[in-house]
Amino acid sequence: MKYLKTTLLLSSVFFLMSSCSSRLTPFTDDVYNSLNGSERSLSKVQFYLSDNIVLYRELNKSNSKVRNGEIKLVNGRKIEEVVFKKGTPGVFVFSPKSERVAVSFEANDKYYLMFGPNDNAGGRFVLLAKEWNRNSGKVTYAGKTWNTSTESSYSSLMVDLDRARKTQVRKKTVGGRKI
Repeated sequence: MKYLKTTLLLSSVFFLMSSCSSRLTPFTDDVYNSLNGSERSLSKVQFYLSDNIVLYRELNKSNSKVRNGEIKLVNGRKIEEVVFKKGTPGVFVFSPKSERVAVSFEANDKYYLMFGPNDNAGGRFVLLAKEWNRNSGKVTYAGKTWNTSTESSYSSLMVDLDRARKTQVRKKTVGGRKI
């Protein structure tokens, strides 16, 4: 009987704690359209990463300054690596064109990654690259070209949909005035 009470108490506490946490939903083209894709409404949305993203680039003597990541030695080469962990919060920086968003995960807005909808991923906004090949992709970050594995290609943006929907945008189109 004591075991049953303890189990019921622990499961109740677990249920209450899990119901209080925010539920993250993939940021899709439908969610983007429901926010009207306006920069004002997007700037009020807190984004999160669905999966880890690892960027890396080889350092040589001309670009040996390291600002963003850590240095690793791989096969005698110096590799700079920047890791974005799953669940890292980010903010909207700008939208270069429709259905493309730049999201920064650092304090400096110059450091951002680009995301856009992918039909193969159900319209989720996934990491965009200059090019993807079989094993890796080339991504621009902090004004430099970085490599990333294809595992990062399906890393997407997540949002707290309840909080995002509470964001209200008042929009009015003015027709003009004549004498």
